[in-house]
Amino acid sequence: MNAAIGSAGVILGFVASGMGALTLAVGLANRRPTLLRQGITYAALILAGALVAFVAMERALITRDFTLEYVAQVGSSLTPPLYNFASLWGALEGSILLWALVLGGYTMAVAWKFRARLTDPLVGWALFTMFLVALFFFGLMMGPANPFTTWTPPVGFDGPGPDPLLQNHPLMVVHPPMLYLGYVGFTVPFAFAIAALVTGRVGEGWLLETRRWTLFAWGFLTAGIILGAWWAYEVLGWGGYWGWDPVENASLLPWLTGTAYLHSVMVQERRGMLRVWNLSLLCATFSLTILGTFLTRSGVIESVHAFTTSAIGPLLLGFFGVIVVASVGLIGWRGDRLRSPGSIDSPLSREGAFLANNVLFGGFAFVVLLGTVFPLVVEAWNGDQLRVGEPFFERMSVPIALALLTMMAIAPALPWRKTNVETLASRLQWPAWFGTGCLLLALVLGERGLGTLAGYGLAGFAAGAAVRQIVLATRRQGWRGLVGRANGGMIVHLGVILLAVGIIASNANVVSRELRLEVGETAVVEGHTLTLVGVYEEDLPRRLRTVARIQVDGGEIHEPAMNLFRASGRAVPTPSVRTTWTNDIALSIFPVESLDDPVGIRAVYQPLIAWIWTGGALMVVGTGLAAFPGRRRRPTDPVSAPLPDTVSRQAGP
Repeated sequence: MNAAIGSAGVILGFVASGMGALTLAVGLANRRPTLLRQGITYAALILAGALVAFVAMERALITRDFTLEYVAQVGSSLTPPLYNFASLWGALEGSILLWALVLGGYTMAVAWKFRARLTDPLVGWALFTMFLVALFFFGLMMGPANPFTTWTPPVGFDGPGPDPLLQNHPLMVVHPPMLYLGYVGFTVPFAFAIAALVTGRVGEGWLLETRRWTLFAWGFLTAGIILGAWWAYEVLGWGGYWGWDPVENASLLPWLTGTAYLHSVMVQERRGMLRVWNLSLLCATFSLTILGTFLTRSGVIESVHAFTTSAIGPLLLGFFGVIVVASVGLIGWRGDRLRSPGSIDSPLSREGAFLANNVLFGGFAFVVLLGTVFPLVVEAWNGDQLRVGEPFFERMSVPIALALLTMMAIAPALPWRKTNVETLASRLQWPAWFGTGCLLLALVLGERGLGTLAGYGLAGFAAGAAVRQIVLATRRQGWRGLVGRANGGMIVHLGVILLAVGIIASNANVVSRELRLEVGETAVVEGHTLTLVGVYEEDLPRRLRTVARIQVDGGEIHEPAMNLFRASGRAVPTPSVRTTWTNDIALSIFPVESLDDPVGIRAVYQPLIAWIWTGGALMVVGTGLAAFPGRRRRPTDPVSAPLPDTVSRQAGP
């Protein structure tokens, strides 16, 4: 029954996507409002189809319906309920189903939001584009990624459950859906960009329609990336949080281009400039989400997130190609209308800083893309297997990251159009002193190295600039000085700075020690005493768990473990982390053959790790604050013009 219900949901979504696209195409071509108004009905049917299929799959997982090949692949009677629920997105077919559900939700939300303007060609073309994207993903589930394929399991069959690494921490329940909400969310601004190009309405109106959609997609993607890094830190046992894995890079690429867009779009709204650039960034961001999907689901790379048996790689690559060709073709077609009416008056201006910011983000994205794709191209060309490792990425990205911190410090102090050096120097005086203080503090605390010290100093410089802006805004506007695009953006900047300081400190001061301790022995790692107080085994239904009890600094006892999963025969560590605001000790153990033998322990000391997670949380909070409407001047007003409420008060009753 699960197969029948789920397949019916997939068919409903596929047919609704196809019929919806066809209906809107006819309505747009013949200017028939009646047909355009049906867009909301088809959007509801797409969501309903995805929801039915999702519920059917969850029901199959919960009831261990092993007649479905997907459940037989990732399900198990021994999997705990939480991970059993999350195993829906633990393999290829389920992840495509989750993608379709999120896309159905976004499509319905767009149709509902613009329900009074369904006859507007801009909205019609945007929904048409989203229907085509939905048609592609439902089509995958109708063919090579069908999650409801059935088979006849042998009597007494029990599945292996999801990958052991994917059932070892609750973050796996939250991290993938957050990434999908970010990935798929970029479909909305992409669809409106295509609609603007097709209709020729390439002014600033469509930007205002999609600003919050882009912002929320970016916020979800940010949360997904941070949660993924946290999961890696808590689960993989090597003490790190980012390894420049191709799958990690696949999520970082659209984040970089999306971040560039969120900055440069302000230039277009304010000055009407960078139209081609902004459209290109949006199309590139959506294209990179599809490229990331190809990397993780085509089998071209090996990773805990990658599904090596997939046959959908050529289809995803073809879809990626269609998106790129269509985007480039439309931008070229509308080239005459995309000419900007203005130009940058001076490099010492807000728009000049945003342009430099975009060049840096573009360069960063190119470096990550090159390091990720180049080994695949070489392997496809001559069969050689290459690996571009951390040294390449760090050597190339550190100068760009330092330059971005510099821009974060300078840009908030710059007005639109132009300023002079004296004014800029006056505005940056206090942030510069704060940055200098941070640099001196780092020296006193023993930090060394040009790049490290520059990072601390520039982070302090940027933090001073962000705090200055927030103080000025709250003095003028009260609590409203914390909301709105510019003010919420400063909160995001503070989150980025916290995250950057955490990365700098942890990378510059990481100490990893491998110890062998007998029960009762003590070792010292970076001033922290580690005492092995015991070792024991737990014979659990799906795994044999060996636990080491380690007392840290004579206080709390931590219990890192090694899990031997019986179904797969894999040994998976469960680290235990002692976290404080100033430093972490991450403890993990190696496989133990006998409880009487000394225990192999890896202890990784890193300062300020908590700042990374706190910074990520602050970025998400800032994104939410930026979505609130603030008090803004009209784009045509000079920067010196008073805010709207101020004008009202001055005018009196």
